[in-house]
Amino acid sequence: MTHTIFWFRRDLRLTDNTGLFEALKHNKNVLPIFIFDEHILNELETDDARLQFIHESLKHINSELNTFNSSVLCLKGKPLDIWKQLIKDYTIKSVYTNTDYEPYAKTRDAEVEALLTENNISFHSFKDQLIFEPHEVLKQDGNPYTVYTPFKNKWLEHFKGVSLLTTPQFENLHKHTFDFPSLEAIGFKASSITIKPFQLEHVGQYAQFRDYPNKDIGSYLGPHLRFGTVSIRKIISELKPEDSTFLSELIWREFFTQILFHFPKVVHHNFRSKYDDIAWRNNEAEFKLWCEGKTGYPMVDAGMRQLNKTGYLHNRVRMVTAAFLCKHLLIHWTWGEAYFAKHLLDYELASNNGNWQWSAGTGCDAAPYFRIFNPITQLDKFDKNLEYVKTWIPEFGTDAYPEPMVDHKTARLRALETYKVGIRN
Repeated sequence: MTHTIFWFRRDLRLTDNTGLFEALKHNKNVLPIFIFDEHILNELETDDARLQFIHESLKHINSELNTFNSSVLCLKGKPLDIWKQLIKDYTIKSVYTNTDYEPYAKTRDAEVEALLTENNISFHSFKDQLIFEPHEVLKQDGNPYTVYTPFKNKWLEHFKGVSLLTTPQFENLHKHTFDFPSLEAIGFKASSITIKPFQLEHVGQYAQFRDYPNKDIGSYLGPHLRFGTVSIRKIISELKPEDSTFLSELIWREFFTQILFHFPKVVHHNFRSKYDDIAWRNNEAEFKLWCEGKTGYPMVDAGMRQLNKTGYLHNRVRMVTAAFLCKHLLIHWTWGEAYFAKHLLDYELASNNGNWQWSAGTGCDAAPYFRIFNPITQLDKFDKNLEYVKTWIPEFGTDAYPEPMVDHKTARLRALETYKVGIRN
């Protein structure tokens, strides 16, 4: 008996899943698998909420597959080793999956495809997590965009709406029920942090209130797009014409994805090399205070405490906390990026990297280095009644809350001088 394998990755759903739809449309005896990748697992804490979410999402998928007398085969190890074993265990004619654009994923998939090709197994990869792939929205000369607004305009020019896939042919699934592993069997344990269901009921208020953290009108969509529990097509199909501001945020996600795809050096290096000689202070004690939300600047501290406790961080506050680390403390953006990568439930390499370089002024489409957020006026403007601050800093207004660790005016002048001296002409 020959098998076709569908490989789940960042697409943890059965509906409107391009690769799965195509696999079931063109093949019989389709075996769904998921690989708990040790290259990734080894970087995580044992109670990482994102791993728990992946496990819960797969468990839900498995229950749905059971209704078709099928299930998902969950495996743990290094992907190439797993595939070598699968080739021994099954007679595989083809493998279907959805494309992942991150550098590690590209390398992994190239190695797997080469192995499959050696064994006369076809490999089919489909666009699924984006509306437009990195090579589909380009300048007239064929080069990638490096500034958001022209990219957005071209994206909108190309966009002709979305259509959702019909119900897959589930009768073509492989009929077998595998034991579903427990979280503990994978080497993890339950987290105290949970990923919330996404909500679109406040999208109509997004443009008006998105900068006010006390309003809490966010969609909580990030982790769901990251792990594909809902398709980007489904989300966009539910937006109204007046939801253009919310749509713009989704386009930012595609912009940063194509930046990472075309310029992979940004993972570890400045997009703009002229910033490579900035003399960062990188004070470890000050970084620790920032991480713990003890800088003495209420909006910064409230944001970091929200992040540490919940894995979420309001978008406006992300900008304030990131800018404070880079400009007020002159700590390299990679330090903050790594901390966010560890704690954010909606962490995506492309967006996290792009936004941190934007905050530091070193990236593409960067904020000018001389634009430095004033955390005091940001607080007065976006949390004037201190509702957000008091939610996350119970000791605010008492002697227990620290004085500002650095004077804003002094830090601003220091940052301006440091950038001015360090920037290459």
